[in-house]
Amino acid sequence: MKPTLKVLIISISICMSSLSNADETQAHQYSENHEVENMTSHKMKYQKPSDEVIRQKLTKLQYEVTQNDGTERPFDNEYWDEKREGIYVDIVSGEPLFSSTHKYKSGTGWPSFWQPINKAHIVEHEDRRLFLGVRTEVRSKFGDSHLGHIFDDGPQPTGLRYCLNSAALKFIPKEELESKGYGEYLALFKN
Repeated sequence: MKPTLKVLIISISICMSSLSNADETQAHQYSENHEVENMTSHKMKYQKPSDEVIRQKLTKLQYEVTQNDGTERPFDNEYWDEKREGIYVDIVSGEPLFSSTHKYKSGTGWPSFWQPINKAHIVEHEDRRLFLGVRTEVRSKFGDSHLGHIFDDGPQPTGLRYCLNSAALKFIPKEELESKGYGEYLALFKN
């Protein structure tokens, strides 16, 4: 092969590689910007109401769990054995948190999930309140509701167990997602 042809081929390869990288960078930037836009619109859509409104809306147990970091009793709560398809939203703000597609039977007596719908809606904090050592508390991003704790003894693919209080959640059945304003989450249930 002639040296000028080799140089031409190498130059073309470099140009094509640069164009490909530019396209990937633009796509990544779009993805990041789209996530920021989504989070901004979600922040406006999902907000924590005043304490007065929360007290009127919630039962004593729901208030104790979500606002005072309480824990409900195992096997004696609304969703520990819920088997219907649907999503679980924050009882305070309505932000979508978990899906029945990620729920599993952990044997703990609380609803357990191996991943959230959108990790950006979950906030994790170190919790040293019990003498059991350090745990990781799970809270909702916009409602700042105490949801439960996360442990590393869950099933694959994540190996995580989000162990939650039913009192912090509201279940929206798949059949009601559209009418309740959560139609975008129907895609979770397409086979």
